[in-house]
Amino acid sequence: MDYTENQRFEQLSLPFGNEISQQEYLLVPSSLTGFHNTDTTSSLLASGQKAFCMNGTLELQEDRTCPSCGSHLHINQRFQKVLKHLPVGGGTTCISFQHVQYICPACGHTHMQEIPFQSDHHRITKELEEYVRFLLARNQFTNKEISELTGVGQNIVKAIDKRRLEELYVEDGELRRPEEHARFLGIDEFKLHNGHKYATHIIDMTNGHILWIAEGKKKQVVYDFIEHVGLEWMSHVKAVALDMNSDFQEAFEEKCPHLRMVFDYFHIVKNFNDKVVSEIRKDEQKRLEEAGDHEAAKLLKRSKYILTSNRATLERKDREASEGKVLRKEGKLFPVTEVKRKNIGYMQRYQNILDENQLLFMVDLIKDLLQEAFTCRDERQMLAYINRIMDLCLRCPKGTETSNPHLMWFRRLLMTHIDGIIAHATYRISAGKIEGINNKIKTLRRQAYGYPDDEYFFLKLIDMSRH
Repeated sequence: MDYTENQRFEQLSLPFGNEISQQEYLLVPSSLTGFHNTDTTSSLLASGQKAFCMNGTLELQEDRTCPSCGSHLHINQRFQKVLKHLPVGGGTTCISFQHVQYICPACGHTHMQEIPFQSDHHRITKELEEYVRFLLARNQFTNKEISELTGVGQNIVKAIDKRRLEELYVEDGELRRPEEHARFLGIDEFKLHNGHKYATHIIDMTNGHILWIAEGKKKQVVYDFIEHVGLEWMSHVKAVALDMNSDFQEAFEEKCPHLRMVFDYFHIVKNFNDKVVSEIRKDEQKRLEEAGDHEAAKLLKRSKYILTSNRATLERKDREASEGKVLRKEGKLFPVTEVKRKNIGYMQRYQNILDENQLLFMVDLIKDLLQEAFTCRDERQMLAYINRIMDLCLRCPKGTETSNPHLMWFRRLLMTHIDGIIAHATYRISAGKIEGINNKIKTLRRQAYGYPDDEYFFLKLIDMSRH
């Protein structure tokens, strides 16, 4: 907590054990209402950390009127109370005092003395609870690190954090409705637990804030989100960025027909590289081996990176290799050798593969056309590029009478998602922010070694997206 300049500090002597010979002093803030410190003792924990205990007295309750009958209350029992307090000098601190129980001699009603500085939920002071909340709000420490810094148990830190997040993002037992309208939304699923359990998050593409998060990756997630924000709020949304999940697309189009679905360059190229380029390369290598052309088959070995990379990337790496770019410097403390970019000759090998294989040459042409298509700002122009790509997919490779099955699969993919693909020319949004949040989700889960409480985990993700 922040203390004003008028608050007093008392200098108290600490009686230490044989471990510490010199006299030490501790400044104890006298800001705890009703608590008067009499002495402070110190000890060393098994971990080597100092533990300070501030012993004192608590002012007796001035109003001793029985709330039941109005008679005067008498002291019945005294209990020793210990509360965790703010850490001092890297050591944990607690406050020890006697807690009084009052009794009414007329009606027998018992009443515990009020402790004005105790937390409403835990056996810690309100100052310590506010300090824990401050550290949690900074979003720079894990719960375990905060527990070690403050001396508060991890379960208490989690409980404080969950209440803090509920105050920020929950209202009447439900997630708060977004205050501002969003023009573009993004939706994607992420792995929640092992065993094929997933959750879906919907974000505002402008600021990256998570607006909705729920377990599952089916249409119901979209239905629940639209019901949560309302159709009037959704009327301000123009487009949704998503991957090739047909459930999400159908759910949005069913409830909000005015929305445009947008499939970005990343997901199209990823499908093309994984399902077309990689599979054709393996098929061609196998075919050449069976035909006895071992030299041509050897040329395709370990060529996936070359065939799926951008031409500009390969040229840059060849240039860096010729200039002797250092990837890892030589170590002085440890025997680490200097590593430079190897001169593999990416472009020369790339050109040799295309010269030797007509099918892979056509695949490379499609890859270049895809890149050109996603630079268009006119839907008709982009549609012309996509139509040209689909025509190329129909061509029969030399020596065959049918089109390549992998290229035909890609052609069907383009045909069934054509509207969402060309919408990128008008609404130039991508899944970059969504994938960035997915990486943050993985990092957050890895730092905490997993979150068994899904509700708390979802609140943490919503809060994380706003930092």
